[in-house]
Amino acid sequence: MHVLVVHNRYSSAQPSGENRVVDEEVGLLRAAGHRVDVFERRSDDIAARSLLGKVAVPLLVPWNPAVRTELAARLRSERPDVVHVHNVFPLLSPAVLAACADVGVPVVATLHNYTQVCPPGTLHRDGRSCTECVGAKAPLPAVRHGCYRNSRLATVPLAVSMSVNRRRWWTGVERFFCISAAQRDILVRSGMPASRLAVKHNFVPDPGARRTDDGEHLLFLGRLAEAKGVRLLMAAWDEITAAGGVGVPLVLAGAGPLEREVTAWAQGRDDVRYVGLYDPEQCRQALARSVAVVAPSIALETFGLVVAEAMAAGVPAVAAGHGAFVELVQDGVTGLLHQPHEPASLASCIRRITAEPERNREMGQAARRRYEQGFSPAVGLERLVEEYRTAIAGRSALARSGDTHAGRGDGDGK
Repeated sequence: MHVLVVHNRYSSAQPSGENRVVDEEVGLLRAAGHRVDVFERRSDDIAARSLLGKVAVPLLVPWNPAVRTELAARLRSERPDVVHVHNVFPLLSPAVLAACADVGVPVVATLHNYTQVCPPGTLHRDGRSCTECVGAKAPLPAVRHGCYRNSRLATVPLAVSMSVNRRRWWTGVERFFCISAAQRDILVRSGMPASRLAVKHNFVPDPGARRTDDGEHLLFLGRLAEAKGVRLLMAAWDEITAAGGVGVPLVLAGAGPLEREVTAWAQGRDDVRYVGLYDPEQCRQALARSVAVVAPSIALETFGLVVAEAMAAGVPAVAAGHGAFVELVQDGVTGLLHQPHEPASLASCIRRITAEPERNREMGQAARRRYEQGFSPAVGLERLVEEYRTAIAGRSALARSGDTHAGRGDGDGK
């Protein structure tokens, strides 16, 4: 099979789970003998643009005509069987869908977040879940609240793109890949075409390193941001410490807007270690030495890579009982689910998962089995190729029926 992957790479200043997923899928397909080419832009390149070029970037968010021309030419030259779209913000734009329609190549798209129904893609605002724009014809609440980077001006291009390109997305993509059933449910309720929304979980490479003892620390591994539940975790840990602790330290690895706050909180404590950013090998080793991974996100996660990575290492998780975590973590079997937003519930789960080493080991073994059955590379490859074939067959059926306008939305549009 010949696949062309389309992706706007996120800035390298922060580790990107989405970039990792794209790279790992490309590697998986190539290792299986498929031809995979990549059409990409890099957000890092914005810094090298002229001042005028930087000012023009927001105008490219809803539509980049040069990308349509360039991609269409490449598609005509290479004739891939299927195009797999990931992120198009900010430099690619939905113009990639028009290019695919111009040439008649079937398209699949992985929905890594909620940008189809929420301009910043998070369903989160001011420390709480927010669905004001879900199902709305125009995402005016997002502009009013300045949901992207706390700026109304910065939110406008995203809101415009969401409004003017909605139909193009819904008609121009054969199969959407939701990375959890929880995400799919929200998108179906928003009005997206249910028949083309498939659940395809992210896969996780086998880390090689697995837990062989009871572990030596609890681990938070991720972005240091309010949405990830960092402040909630600090409050829960302070409650645990006031009651005598749990016998192992809390290790926080990552970077983000709350880094200074976390650094100050951890300073001078024996029960907390803030270690900054870990490289991939350090992440694998830290996971394999964990009593449990803690994922207390207050936002509705679409997947939760760190939980799947913990499963691969034979480590249970303590996670918030909402969003995708509910389907990733089987409560009491592969980990524990706490009440979202409640530090006392999180503290209770941390105490429980550290109090019984034998039960913890059983959970870790069950988590590894869950990984092998649902999130391994073999499972990921099978599901990915199956969905590609479904998309190709769907496009072929439309071609045979003579529907030459399939995927074009309301005419050219732009």
